[in-house]
Parts: sequence; C-alpha cells; structure tokens
Amino acid sequence: MSEAVPVTERVWTTGVAPGIFPFLGHAIALLSRPLDFLQSLPARGDLVEIRLGPRRAWMVCHPDLVHQVLKDPRTFDKGGPLYDRLRGLMGDGLVTCPHDDHRRQRRLLQPAFAPARVSALTRLMGEEAASVCRSWRPGQRVDVTAAMVALTTGVTSRLLFSGSLDAGRAAAVRSCLAVVVRGLFVRTVVPVDALFRLPTPGNRRYRSAVRRLHGLVDTLIAERRRGAPRDDLLGTLLAATGGGDGPDAGPLTEREVRDQLVTLLLTGVESTAMCLASAFALLADHPEAERALHEELDAVLADGSVPGPGELARLDRTRDVVTETLRLRPPGWLFTRLTTRETELAGCRLPRGATVLYSPYLLHHRDAAFPEPDRFRPERWLPGGQAAGAGRAMLPFAAGSRKCVGDTFAMTEAVAAVAVIARRWRLRAPAGPLGRPRPAATLGPRSLVLVCEPRTRPAAVPPHERNDRQAHDAHPPRQGASQDIPLTGPRDTAPKAPRTGPTTAGDDV
Repeated sequence: MSEAVPVTERVWTTGVAPGIFPFLGHAIALLSRPLDFLQSLPARGDLVEIRLGPRRAWMVCHPDLVHQVLKDPRTFDKGGPLYDRLRGLMGDGLVTCPHDDHRRQRRLLQPAFAPARVSALTRLMGEEAASVCRSWRPGQRVDVTAAMVALTTGVTSRLLFSGSLDAGRAAAVRSCLAVVVRGLFVRTVVPVDALFRLPTPGNRRYRSAVRRLHGLVDTLIAERRRGAPRDDLLGTLLAATGGGDGPDAGPLTEREVRDQLVTLLLTGVESTAMCLASAFALLADHPEAERALHEELDAVLADGSVPGPGELARLDRTRDVVTETLRLRPPGWLFTRLTTRETELAGCRLPRGATVLYSPYLLHHRDAAFPEPDRFRPERWLPGGQAAGAGRAMLPFAAGSRKCVGDTFAMTEAVAAVAVIARRWRLRAPAGPLGRPRPAATLGPRSLVLVCEPRTRPAAVPPHERNDRQAHDAHPPRQGASQDIPLTGPRDTAPKAPRTGPTTAGDDV
C-alpha cells in the first residue's frame, strides 16, 4: 500500500553583505574586486542585501529565484541603476522599455532575427571575420579586442544599415561605445546623480560620446529617408513610423527609431565582441581545448572556405568553445530590476521600487551547477557531460519573455567568427597566462594583444575572397599542422542557444 509523500517547501536563506561604507555602500568592493565580491555573496544567503551607494538593493544568488524574477516581468520590471543609466543612452528601446511596451517593440524587431534569416547571413558573418584577419602577418602583435569590435561592427552594420556604415563612421561608433561602456558601470554601482553632473574630464567624455553616437545615428536616418528604401532593419523601423497591423501595432516615433538603432548597436557590437575576445584569450591559455577545436575545423572546413549553414551545424566543438566562454565570462554579467509593487521573494518582503539584481557570472560559477567552475572546459557541454543538468543556472541571454531577441544571431556570429579565424591562425599570448579581465558595463578583455601564428593555407580560395586576397597574400603561410555553446535538440541550420537553454545578454544588454 503506497502512501503519499508530502512535498516540503524549500526554505530560502537571506543575509546582508558585510563591508558597508557610509554613503558609498558596497561601491568600493564592486569597483575594486567586483567578481570576487559577487562570488562571496552566496555564502551569505540565497537573497543578499547589498548597498549601491546609499540605496538598498537585493542580490538574487540562487538560479531558481532568478528564474522567478525573470518570469514575472510585471512585478520585476526593467529598472534600477543600470537601466536608469542605459535610458540616457538608449531611450526606451527594446532593452530598456517598460513591460507594458515590450511586446509591441519585440514583435516589430523579431522578424529580423528569425532563424531562417540568420541562417542566410552565415556566410556574410564568416566573410567579415575573414576580412578582419586577412591583413595579419606571422609574428604580428594584434589587438584582438579592437579586431573583434571591428568585426561585430561590420556584421551589425550589415544587419541594421545594409553596410552603409562607412569606415570613418564605424570607427566613430567604436570610439563612442568604448567610452560609454566604461562610464556605465561606475554609474551603476554609485547611482548618485550629483557626482555625474560635475564637470570632470570623465563626465565630459561620457556625455560627449553619448551625443556623438546619437548624432551619428540621426545622420544615418536622415540620409536613408532621402534615399531609396532598403531591406534592412533601419528600413523596417522607418516603415513602422507609419503604423502597422495587429493588436500590438502602433507607429514608431522618430525618437523610437533612433532608440532601437542605438540599442542594437550597443548590444550587437559590444557584447559579441567581448565574447569573441574572451574566447581567444581562453584558447591561448588552454592548448588542449585549442587543439580539439583545430581538429574539428580542419575536418569540417578542409578547403579553408568560410562556413555556410550546413558546415556551421557540424561545428559542435566550436559551439562548445563559445558556450563555455559565455559561461566562464558572460559579457552581460550584472543586471538590475525594479519592483512595481510590494512583493515577496525568498520569504523577504520587498517594497515597491526595490532594486533587485542578478548576475549570470555568479550563477555560472556555482559549484553545484558546474563542477570546477573556474576552469575552462568546453567538453563539459558534450551530451551527457558535466553541464547536462545545469540549465537553470546558465543564463548568458536571460530568460522569460525578455530573453534576448538576438540570441541565435549572436551565437551564429560567434561560432562563424571563431571558426574562420582559428582555421587560419593561432593566437598566442606574448608572455604568461592572460588572467581574468576586469568588468565594466560588459565583461571581457578591453585590450587583448596576442601574437599571430599561421596555421595552414586553405587548399582552395573561395571565389568571393579571391580578388581581395591576391593583393594581400602574395606570400601566403606555408601548409601547417592540422587545425565550445551547446544546442537543444538536433543540430539546425542556424545555431541556437546552448543545450541548457540560455539566450549575449538578452534584452538585458
């Protein structure tokens, strides 16, 4: 005779982080040792109170609680110090808009990131990667971070503007984003407006960068209005200024067009570039993982061509390198929410307007979900590997209705870029291990310099590359030695989010 076993409700733990300084709160710890500070919090509880400047805030340390927050965007809406600062840059675009307007905006942008459309862009992404590394020479010291930002700027420009972002404007965008990303983080952890209204050099640089970026985007919009329509995201947004069909449709304002473009520039350029730079830094420090990657690339891309959708679907180890990079060093590492009403979380009553934080970095370094969490082990993402049951803890792209609209796009771009560059080059650290990067608004190496070592010359140069390469490759590298983001379900023509279900910083930039 069987007996029903009563289900016991989980008992959550709460605590307060030590080391609160008057006025500054935990800003010193967050600015001086942010990653170590985050990793110290789970020992204090599943929900830990911290101070952002003088403001009370609550860090969610358990993945089940994080999912509770992300799956209830009406109660835990976009807000808090991070999004207060981002709105000064992005307005109310897809990433920063309140819950009530999110569905309308997402329906407008979603078609541009549909799997079939992303799949069609695979070769374009590979060509941009090939273009970035085409001028590299053996023994050259390369600023890999700058190269990856150039690559993602090119790809994002093609998506948004059909490639109409010329070299001068692309350089200006990169320069503005570099200043903005540095300034956003300090404005998040010390949310005291008066400090950032002072006429300091740093504040002036930040405000100037925001104005320049807005001005560049406004110029591109004005030029497009005077020219012929194009089938790109800017064209979609301009068409929507006339309204649309459906219950959630409504005309976009001129300001909303700019907000969406600035949002997609920041998320599309910065986050993926940081992921790629981190991937090459980790590969340089882990030769065994690099060797396994090269073996796969030599087998799948034997002729040295850029991958198409079919080849990309076979690059399992390459996807695992990218996924493990997103786990170990997620570009979007810290996010905030704001409660819209009094609510309870982990048994703690939170008032309306409370700041709630969660950190993919913290979740991705939990021993319970990822054994040896500080080690770079792409093989953990193999079917049945150590990460098989860690799905709820893996959140590089958020979850719920505000999961990243561009997750498939970012994954496809990252896998294609790693494949093309690693097929041609090994990137070596000049001296010693590279170490862990310091985060800003995103996490990744800000100035990663590696040394180029040629691997192999492709057996056949694809026609679309041949003319450009003849000018640069009069002395090609000699034939050399042979040359990890999981998926859910069978391999598709376009890479999806990891097998465990994440999606690069979600609508959470």
